Amino acid sequence: MALELRDIHKHFWDVKANDGISMILAPGKIHGILGENGAGKSTLMKILSGYLHKTSGDILLDGRPLHYSTPAEASALGIGMLYQDPLDFPVMSVLDNFMVGQKGVLRNRKPFFRKRFAELSRSIDFTLNPDTPVATLTIGERQQLEILRLLSLGIRVLILDEPTTGISSAQKEVLFSALKELGRQGRNVILVSHKLEDVEALCDTVTVLREGRVTGEMDAPFDTSELLRMMFGAPPKLTLREKVSPGEEVLHLEGVSAPGGRTGLSDCTVTVRRGEVIGLAGLEGSGQDVFLRIASGLIRPVAGSVRLGGTPMNGKDYHCFRTAGVAFQPASRLEEGLIRGLTVTEHYALQDRRQGLLVRWDDAYSTAGSKIEKFQVIGAPEYRVESLSGGNQQRILLSFLPDRPRLLLLENPTRGLDMESVYWVWEHLDEFCHSGASIVFSSSELDEILMASDRILVFFNGKIIKDVKKEETSSMELGRAIAGKTS
Repeated sequence: MALELRDIHKHFWDVKANDGISMILAPGKIHGILGENGAGKSTLMKILSGYLHKTSGDILLDGRPLHYSTPAEASALGIGMLYQDPLDFPVMSVLDNFMVGQKGVLRNRKPFFRKRFAELSRSIDFTLNPDTPVATLTIGERQQLEILRLLSLGIRVLILDEPTTGISSAQKEVLFSALKELGRQGRNVILVSHKLEDVEALCDTVTVLREGRVTGEMDAPFDTSELLRMMFGAPPKLTLREKVSPGEEVLHLEGVSAPGGRTGLSDCTVTVRRGEVIGLAGLEGSGQDVFLRIASGLIRPVAGSVRLGGTPMNGKDYHCFRTAGVAFQPASRLEEGLIRGLTVTEHYALQDRRQGLLVRWDDAYSTAGSKIEKFQVIGAPEYRVESLSGGNQQRILLSFLPDRPRLLLLENPTRGLDMESVYWVWEHLDEFCHSGASIVFSSSELDEILMASDRILVFFNGKIIKDVKKEETSSMELGRAIAGKTS
């Protein structure tokens, strides 16, 4: 299936998300779509997958114009997309999710679909248990499930939107191996990313977008400096963070245990001090998520004590922690952080803490406009949050942080952001530290943890197995600890 995109335009009011994009996607190749946040990558792929309607332009399959307006119609033509946030039903099993959208489900053909699931899994070396509840899977495993479901639907053009965001290096290896196998089978694989290392490791050809336009194309082997020039005009520069000397105790956990996530948290003792930036490393689901939610009052420990600035917090809820100056930002943007269907303005209206029965819409609209400008969001106050790119949703979440917090708890705060945006976020967060705040953050990117942290905690199987200052460790040593090797 040779796909061609010809002069694609997509306008959101006065914003030109795609401005005359043309490219050819050859079968049997892995084609990278590279660009910074807001470059138009996800918009273009949502048009190709039927999720969005193009303003103008043509999509051709083997030279024939295609006309479709829904993901179901695109799927029937063999085009499917793996979105940044997996589209599944956590309360159902892996097999039941696999069967969603398949023909013959109502005829009690579960044995057939179980066999089909096993065959497809073997063909690309996935090892999911079909009877496992999806709620217990990692992001990487949920991606594997969605890929299997799409393949079962007959997808020949597979689009993946930032698939390595939030997954471990081991899961990335499994994913890349599967995608290479799909390419060998003659399928079109399209990788949407802002990560140069992913594109260079996987893709045969790359098209680079900037501000809604194609700035260049390149075949492997790639020239990294030239790709950076196409993406940014000039390579982004990192301003190194000035070291802040830790002050008095802000948060103390003593022997804390609690259920949650995949492993829970067991016998955790940690002290966080004023001005510190602490990075939480570990495979996804190793206990970092539970730690952050205990520290923010979202999960109550079953053993041990939590103290905030010397004040006992056991039994207190999230609102008590928030009143005491603790701010938490989750990684799941559209599941925990934002509300689908609401505009940016409506989100700021919800953030208004002033008393009263009436919503101050003029104030909310004005706040939305100023925050969009300050946080460099590509969008407008009237946009629904789900219409924003993942990176712009992340910037909106960051704009919700209070002006003078005591403790910031951030779960993958730069998830889905390009390099330039990552540096911008940490320059912004560094201002909180100079104002006396402490930051505890998790990240699946070891480079980011080494860049931003003063101190690093490594989690393995629900326990902290390493607590070390950044200057006293290395990426190799941390990698061993993440794998459970401490000696």
